[in-house]
Amino acid sequence: MAELDTSSGGGKKGGKVRTKKASTKVDLTAMVDLAFLLITFFMLTTSLSKPIAMDIAKPDQEENEVRLELRASETMTILLGKNNKVAWYMGEAGKSQPNIEGFGDIRQSILKNKDNLMKTRRRQLIVIIKPTDVSNYKNFVDIMDELNITGIKTAPAIDDVYILDSEKDAMRAAGIL
Repeated sequence: MAELDTSSGGGKKGGKVRTKKASTKVDLTAMVDLAFLLITFFMLTTSLSKPIAMDIAKPDQEENEVRLELRASETMTILLGKNNKVAWYMGEAGKSQPNIEGFGDIRQSILKNKDNLMKTRRRQLIVIIKPTDVSNYKNFVDIMDELNITGIKTAPAIDDVYILDSEKDAMRAAGIL
């Protein structure tokens, strides 16, 4: 009877019998197909998040005929200064000294003025924002976020042109202009 010697011992007697190893090859075509199917499925079924933006409508400079009359007692004017500081006052400029605060405290002031006005007159607070030349865009976005958080329903008036001398003097005295 013939015997097949598969040992790799080189003809030595008593060597270990070793099996010939076949090369291992894995076909990944099916896995790649599955990966592309999953990617396509999730791309088509998920909705991309859309950025949420706040609408700001500023009137044209040319339309000076249309003016909105505001009651001074219902307006809160916020002046944006440097070093992340704001000055605010209720009513007319020059009649009271503006309060100087940081962005951490302005929310409480807005809420307090809003609540006081609602309790006493049952009217909504109207906010006028006046950015100065020394304020930055981040401060403007932060104050708009604060108005949104505090629930101010009326659209804020943005006045970057008419900053009164009394407002400038008060901000200079506080060191934020």
